[in-house]
Amino acid sequence: MAPQQNAGAGAEAELPEYAGHYRLESCLGSGGMGVVHLARSTSGMKLAVKVVHAEFARDPEFRGRFRQEVAAARRVSGAFTAPVVDADPEAERPWMATLFIPGPTLSDHVKRNGPMPPAQLRRLMAGLAEALRDIHRVGVVHRDLKPSNVLLAEDGPKVIDFGISRPKDSELRTETGKLIGTPPFMAPEQFRRPREVGPAADVFALGSVMVHAATGRGPFDSDSPYVVAYQVVHDEPDLTGVAEELAPLVLRCLSKEPEDRPTPDELMRELRSVAASYDTRAFIPAQRAADEAPRSEPRATEAGAAEGTEGSEEPERRPGKRLGRRASLGAAALGLAVISALAAVHLLDGGGTTPERPTPRTTSAGFSGWEATPASKKSAPQCSYGAGRLLCAQPGLLFALDPGDGHLLWQQTVARTHRSRPPVVSGGLVQPSLDSGRRLEALDPASGRARWQRNMPAYSGLECAGGMLLLTSTDGTVVGVDSASGDTRWSHRIPGHSVPYFTSFAGDPLAYAVSTSDDGAGTRVTVVDPETGDVRWNAQLEGRLKPLGTAGGSVYLVSVDAVYGDAKAVVRYTPDTGAEQRVPLPVPLKQAHGTVRGNLVYLTGDGGSLAAVDMNARKQLWRFETSVIRGSGPVTDGRHVYVSAPDGRLLAIGTRDGKLLGQTPPRLGPNSDQIMGALPEPVIAGNYVYATAPDGTVFAVDGRNPAAW
Repeated sequence: MAPQQNAGAGAEAELPEYAGHYRLESCLGSGGMGVVHLARSTSGMKLAVKVVHAEFARDPEFRGRFRQEVAAARRVSGAFTAPVVDADPEAERPWMATLFIPGPTLSDHVKRNGPMPPAQLRRLMAGLAEALRDIHRVGVVHRDLKPSNVLLAEDGPKVIDFGISRPKDSELRTETGKLIGTPPFMAPEQFRRPREVGPAADVFALGSVMVHAATGRGPFDSDSPYVVAYQVVHDEPDLTGVAEELAPLVLRCLSKEPEDRPTPDELMRELRSVAASYDTRAFIPAQRAADEAPRSEPRATEAGAAEGTEGSEEPERRPGKRLGRRASLGAAALGLAVISALAAVHLLDGGGTTPERPTPRTTSAGFSGWEATPASKKSAPQCSYGAGRLLCAQPGLLFALDPGDGHLLWQQTVARTHRSRPPVVSGGLVQPSLDSGRRLEALDPASGRARWQRNMPAYSGLECAGGMLLLTSTDGTVVGVDSASGDTRWSHRIPGHSVPYFTSFAGDPLAYAVSTSDDGAGTRVTVVDPETGDVRWNAQLEGRLKPLGTAGGSVYLVSVDAVYGDAKAVVRYTPDTGAEQRVPLPVPLKQAHGTVRGNLVYLTGDGGSLAAVDMNARKQLWRFETSVIRGSGPVTDGRHVYVSAPDGRLLAIGTRDGKLLGQTPPRLGPNSDQIMGALPEPVIAGNYVYATAPDGTVFAVDGRNPAAW
């Protein structure tokens, strides 16, 4: 059903019933350009749907800006924003659907609770700096960062509402047309030369947002937008009430000239020197014998110490639960028989010993699976397989599990508020995080103890390739660090890339840097030997391309639309011959992720599509609609393609015909409305598949028989 026509003034007069095929349930809020509704997808996922006011839908200029907003929102990282699920900028009433993120706006939080205390302010500033770093990294300038555009989600602040002016928020005009932004949170250059606004304007807005969070008002305050504009351009900000340790950094953000403001990377580096509290609640796999009476569950405090019965000094130890091979796909599958108690879990604080490793539990009937349940249920762990261990990370925590039965081998608490990638093994050691930062360390995979640690100049990109770590600094210099020793092997810039960010692939010792031209017409691919930093080969390819993987001496990429980011073709480039092959997709995929095996490419897209493309046959073999509105990237063992769903299910799809062969039960946990920025991919090791869920569970299944999950 098409949206209903506007029957009069005011939000209530223009509430449509549908946006596309999404039924709108209630109004979440109304602004100058449209109304945001709560809606649900066919599978029941909660969405926030923005529907443009009828008066602006008739304005071609506004429609153009709305198309830009959709394109910008699709390009930025979902870890710090509300990811776009669907949109129709050409509809009679243009609309955009994003994942619903529970939590108040910063504006509402301050209204209800007053100014934030210093510890919360530090975390807010760090989260917004991370968000701006990722937003700017993909070439987007927000231009309207303000308290009402910051959502306070459970896992950190989320930035919303990209690139749309609010015509009713201000009647100010400039020589170049309508003012873009909201005066109390705009940078001086947005008033003086709005056509030249760059990333530094968002940093200025961050400073204004921080003053509001700390005091309940802005650094420039007046009832008149004209007076505010004058103050922003000419007056010094009022930082009365801002925490002493943050005031100098906020003041730098509010510098009148863009070049005097810190970059988001510099902000994060400065904030690391300011003490902050982190939630380091321990991850404890479930370990209880079948005949053991249940005991009271521990409760983790904000300081990371578990509280249980009186006098208890460490969290309860519970054995991993075993999953039967004929488990039902329903919730009853969670209530299967448990195994006898395993070795006691040793909680480590900066180091510790490894418990005796039990024999992997397999029988003549085959691997029966396991699940490990954490004490902290705040997020799905990011996991990888290496050195015979399942290595996982959550915010503030790093741990290793026995892949045979899931019991805890060791764990470490770490000061990380965000985890976007799993730990990996390189140079025989565990590299705890491939997130950007300043500190590098490597751990012994057997015990979790640090083998080496180094403080490095601030870097914004980090990739592991072969036995090396490649660090990219904000000025474009790349440093090659030996993973085994921590020694620097080389340092220089990569020709043709201003700030190269590398990608590597399993089984390929090389590193790939990809840069797209500003207009999206071409992409430069540079392949570097990580041991020496030498360039192996360069290629200039047509269109905006993202690398997917390598196989058989070729690199595989996906070609995406320069405006909306939809995948429209798969590209295979063979450097030895210079041959380039493109296979168009019959129907584009939104926000595609992919994997390569031989000549086959598997792609997932937002909305639940999974497609298989045969590059030798030059065609799409099949396309399956998984009903997963936004799944993880796909992984494959050649027999099946595995995808994780937001509700914690693991799906197995046959590679020959694209049919669903099995799925595990959902594992949503108590916070069923929590939205994850990025779903961790499943992990394949031999015949077994390991996955994680939003309730924090890590579980293992037999990949040879998905029908028995």
